[in-house]
Amino acid sequence: MERSFAGRRALVTGAGKGIGRDTAKALFASGAQVVAVSRTQEDLVSLAQECPGIETLCVDLGDWEATERSLSTIGPVDLLVNNAGVALLQPFLEVTKEACDRSFDVNYRSVIQVSQIVSRGLIARGSPGAIVNVSSQASQCALKDHAIYCSTKSAMDMLTKVMALELGPHKIRVNTVNPTVVMTAMGKANWNDSKKSEAMLSRIPLGKFAASRYHPIPLAEVEDVVNSILFLLSDRSAMTTGSALLVDGGYLVG
Repeated sequence: MERSFAGRRALVTGAGKGIGRDTAKALFASGAQVVAVSRTQEDLVSLAQECPGIETLCVDLGDWEATERSLSTIGPVDLLVNNAGVALLQPFLEVTKEACDRSFDVNYRSVIQVSQIVSRGLIARGSPGAIVNVSSQASQCALKDHAIYCSTKSAMDMLTKVMALELGPHKIRVNTVNPTVVMTAMGKANWNDSKKSEAMLSRIPLGKFAASRYHPIPLAEVEDVVNSILFLLSDRSAMTTGSALLVDGGYLVG
């Protein structure tokens, strides 16, 4: 499906690696001006070398004050992808305050803050916009050792619905994509154990995870998720808001 984002400016968080990086590259290739946000400067340097013309911004979105300073002069943004996230997996009885705070700061609170900044700019300019929050199938099902992660993604899903309700009158659409395990660096770190992954795979009718093109096993690509993000950002989904688009190979059909 051909899409053009020419003349539009997009902000992608968590753009240093994985889904965020490929989303930033895809938007740039489709004509958008792209601002890539990551807390890892080395990732941003390599991204800018790979795609000269992409703007980069290094900030830890878990730090409210630093984020406010960094984004206060970011300029007009039409499209936002809230992709930054952490997956700190702990058994429920071992959940720590530090892991809980860090997870909600990055996975949930930063979505509120960055979306506020972008939305206020859109409203002030009287411009329509689109926001995609990268959630997870884990928002809709319980997974062992995922108490914090599942909770942050469930909170994101409901936040998305409220955002869609309140921002809709301003012509700002808000949706989530909810992927299954994606074999990015974070996905491999948490799901490379065959015993653990086989239990998940056995429940996916398509029989595969979504995986990076760099993964040695010829599975589906991160592009499965990126294509869904681009669809929700595009005018082809002009009547879609407040929805969760599952990219889970059918995991949740049962």
